[in-house]
Amino acid sequence: MVMETNKEYTNGEVTIVWKPQLCAHSAICARGLPGVFKPKEKPWIHPHGATSEEIIAQVAKCPSGALSGYYNNEKENS
Repeated sequence: MVMETNKEYTNGEVTIVWKPQLCAHSAICARGLPGVFKPKEKPWIHPHGATSEEIIAQVAKCPSGALSGYYNNEKENS
């Protein structure tokens, strides 16, 4: 049984959720927002590297579903 681990990174306005067990390493995130997604660094996600809108748009392009995101105020209200 594989244990699912979600890692969250926030800039205060949005939170990026990474599910490493789903990651296909397509690098679409890094090519789309290199200021946020830096696979050679640890931690590799820098949520202050782009606007919240850019981050939400980029994580929506993740082909494996390993990346997702939400506006923090929306989660608080749900």
